[in-house]
Amino acid sequence: MTETPDATAAVRDIADVAAVEVITTAAVHLMSAAAVKCGLSPDTDGVTGAELTDLDEARKLINALAALVTAVAPDIGNQHARSLRDGLRSLQLAFREASPFPDALGEGPGEKFTGAVS
Repeated sequence: MTETPDATAAVRDIADVAAVEVITTAAVHLMSAAAVKCGLSPDTDGVTGAELTDLDEARKLINALAALVTAVAPDIGNQHARSLRDGLRSLQLAFREASPFPDALGEGPGEKFTGAVS
């Protein structure tokens, strides 16, 4: 089976991307989705950011982000890891603030990977 020219070009494009770029892109997507699910998206015509809040979904996204950041931090270097950790911490705090019944310290989303966030 031969690949189409488009598939070959896509594989070549992916091969040219550094791992740190793929990792940070994935992390940014997780952060953006978690922020929306924490109710942090801006209000638009007819929909408020608060209406998009879904803390169950946010918890899953933050857990995934925390696992990713914790696992790759030693490999991507402090320059990249620091900004990802800062974003993660901000989301963990936003989740706690948005929750009507905040988790106990150390039991919030991602805290099994990062430790307690307060």
